[in-house]
Amino acid sequence: MHIRWVMLSAVILSALIFSGGCTTTTSPSTIQSSAVTSQSTQSGQQPAQSAGPSGTLTLVVDTLNPGAALPQIYTCTGEGKSPKVSWSGIPGGTKSLVLIVDDPDAPAGTFTHWLVYNIPPLSGELAQGQPNAKVLSNEAQQGESSNGQRGYYPPCPPPGSTHRYIFRLY
Repeated sequence: MHIRWVMLSAVILSALIFSGGCTTTTSPSTIQSSAVTSQSTQSGQQPAQSAGPSGTLTLVVDTLNPGAALPQIYTCTGEGKSPKVSWSGIPGGTKSLVLIVDDPDAPAGTFTHWLVYNIPPLSGELAQGQPNAKVLSNEAQQGESSNGQRGYYPPCPPPGSTHRYIFRLY
């Protein structure tokens, strides 16, 4: 039931942002999402910079390429810190952004690890290690993860499994 509430909230926030938050006379920018993977037995790998084509909304997660392993520092076997997330190419007139981090490979269905909304679009990033506070220093607000905890909930895949973590910016 709680997962439904989180997903419904994300859909409503997205609808509000897209209907009232992004006003532009040009065609909307392409939204790119980044996926990173994590294995319960894998240590962090060297990240590499990823950039999108000119004129698109680009999302970068701690300089990881899509499909790269999520460094252990961001998992339950490491420090459990939230990763640095940065973006560029925000359409003019955008009033706020929403970041959702999901694990579509969770045993009980999609698990939301992080929900941040009301993100000021010109802030350009969420720094590594965000606190689990309702309101962040840039005035963005954090919702609850699928387990009911506010803020970033570090991934912890079962031993021997590989999970994908999808970072989406709306």
